[in-house]
Formats: sequence, C-alpha cells, structure tokens
Amino acid sequence: MGMAERKTGGRFQAIATALGGELQRQADTGASRIDVEALAEAVEKALAPSQPLSEGTKPSELNAGNDG
Repeated sequence: MGMAERKTGGRFQAIATALGGELQRQADTGASRIDVEALAEAVEKALAPSQPLSEGTKPSELNAGNDG
C-alpha cells in the first residue's frame, strides 16, 4: 500500500480526524501538555466498529404477538 493510498483510506482518515479533534480540544481548554492517553482513547474510539442501532426485538419488547 503506497503513501497516497494510506492517506485516502478510511482508517487513515479516521485516525487523522480523531487526533486533530482531540488536539484541538486540548488546545481549546488551555492544556500546557499533550494528553497522550486522551489521544490514544480518541484513536481507539475512531477505530472501534460502530454498533448497530438495532438488531431486532429486545427481550423486554417481546409479547405473545411478536415472540417467535
């Protein structure tokens, strides 16, 4: 994979966006040092697979008419 491919890939873009956003947040709050753990957490969140909004009926939503 070449450098150009990495820069346009979704994963690369997600990492760059997460780092940029977290660095901006830290700058806006007047941080005197970079919080590396917060950066790592931002990248972790960016790379975590998104959870589906709904995968069907929850057990608490079941009743005699929709159970099955």
